[in-house]
Amino acid sequence: MTNNPVKPTACKLLDIMPQTQTEWTFRVKNNLPIKHGQFMQLSLPKVGEAPISISGFGNGYVDFTIRKVGKVTDGLFSLRKGDNIFIRGCYGNGWPIEQFKNKTVVIIAGGTGVSPVKSLINMLCDDSDYAKEIYLILGFKNSHSILFADELKKWQTASHFHVIYTLDDEDYPGFQKGLVTDFIKKIPFTAFADEYECIIVGPPIMMKFVGMDLLMNKIPEKKIWMSFERKMSCGIGKCGHCRIDETYVCLDGPVFNYTVGKKLID
Repeated sequence: MTNNPVKPTACKLLDIMPQTQTEWTFRVKNNLPIKHGQFMQLSLPKVGEAPISISGFGNGYVDFTIRKVGKVTDGLFSLRKGDNIFIRGCYGNGWPIEQFKNKTVVIIAGGTGVSPVKSLINMLCDDSDYAKEIYLILGFKNSHSILFADELKKWQTASHFHVIYTLDDEDYPGFQKGLVTDFIKKIPFTAFADEYECIIVGPPIMMKFVGMDLLMNKIPEKKIWMSFERKMSCGIGKCGHCRIDETYVCLDGPVFNYTVGKKLID
């Protein structure tokens, strides 16, 4: 029998963890191997399918942090613990974690863009010997849109972490007011010598301006990594929905080096 690479599998919904009013984390039973930064396709029969970044995984489960924005996500938000979600994947290349070993890692993410990098941050937090120091700049619109509050506290107390949490336009305890780009100048890049890598994840406009700021700070393009979500449908580079020139975001990404990613920003 031929193996169908786009056939979904029914997996039990183990838990639902609200993050905000419109963003919940769904924990789904899973035993497939996962790389940090990959995505899966989630579907509901007679409703539709959507690509969702993996926000966490562990023994026997995978987490998806989802914003309620459309037909499929409306259906997902109507589910209850014990119901089935149909998933297929994992897809994409994930973060190049070998590149980060024994280096300082700078991670700048905004909004739901924190989701595709959360499992990597947790790995770097739990394994303090993997990288040198970790610099985080994580931004949210306001106090009502803060994601992963428990993890934010955990990362803040890690001895090898340096964190800056921001809200765009609100004063709030534990957060600085402003855009993530306002705080890039606080990162001591010159102290890192050549032993560092940078990660950018967030809305396209945020990634564009963060990339420009990093380049202004003389960060080489090859040291910048980005993650994209762009109309990914089949997940295996066949349908062409996510194709930009000769690049298939689902297959060649969603993680790209800036040397490639700069050409994919609208």
